[in-house]
Amino acid sequence: MSVVSDAYDPSGPSGHLPSFAEEAYDPLMPIETHPLTTHIGARMTGIDARQPLTAAEVAAIDDGMNRYAVLVLPGQAISDQQQLAFTRNFGPLEEGANSTVRSSELRLDPAFADVSNLDKEGHKLARDNKRRMAALGNRLWHSDASFRAVPAKYSILSGRIVTTDGGNTEFADMRAAYDALDAATKAEIEDLVCEHSLIYSRGQLGFAEFLPDERVAMKPVRHRLVRTHPGSGRKSLFLSAHIGAILGWPQPEAMAFIRDLAEHATQPEFVYSHRWTQHDLVIWDNRATMHRVRRFDDLSIVRDMRRTTTRSDGPTVAQEAA
Repeated sequence: MSVVSDAYDPSGPSGHLPSFAEEAYDPLMPIETHPLTTHIGARMTGIDARQPLTAAEVAAIDDGMNRYAVLVLPGQAISDQQQLAFTRNFGPLEEGANSTVRSSELRLDPAFADVSNLDKEGHKLARDNKRRMAALGNRLWHSDASFRAVPAKYSILSGRIVTTDGGNTEFADMRAAYDALDAATKAEIEDLVCEHSLIYSRGQLGFAEFLPDERVAMKPVRHRLVRTHPGSGRKSLFLSAHIGAILGWPQPEAMAFIRDLAEHATQPEFVYSHRWTQHDLVIWDNRATMHRVRRFDDLSIVRDMRRTTTRSDGPTVAQEAA
């Protein structure tokens, strides 16, 4: 049984989540979902991500994602293998999550995106470390894997070691942002196609340290600017810092327009800001959201976050022939 409460109590304009203590799980506990803001985000209890999920539990999570786009499951002290097993309930794993990191330097299983500030030996990354500088792109509003021809569906992030001094993760509702556009803008963007690449997003920060083979792997891919979310049937903006062009538009005009849309889509009324508690498991739907991490002192404070990601069903638009 799944219980939904329509009450929410955001502590600020972005709807901050209060800290929750780790909870003991009762197998008879009903699944309960409590919204966190008007548009986006809900806290879900009654699920133990460490155990194999029933079909009803998988359906409850999918239903919650279709409605809220972001789910917070507190108190999930899971292992890497348990996180992988949990993730596989929602589709095939994204391949090459650490494509910009040499295999000899990986700290985690290649199925994980390591969004910590730790190296393979468990030391904090130096200020000029290449992986750290590339990861600063996560502070830009983006959608995971939009730089792939088959973009991401769900991202599942486990807070193993968290900080409460900065490091919040913010999520913006791209369906609510689309709904709030005027009719003329909706008509203008309906058939637009954008190019996405990691080179574009990292270039905004002045980072260009890509090897020749990395540049080949990061060839821009094409995605529709407007897509229909399959679970809810609602239209959604497909925005990301990875966008570097609109097909058929001069680049300066395109980037000014994308910036305007991003400013519209990340207004406080569309945003939920998550303040992490240890062992939070946060799931978001990249087909309906953008997100970013907020700055924290990553040179002094350890933050160990481990992300698994599932792939969408296919490209949003046909790709240019190689």
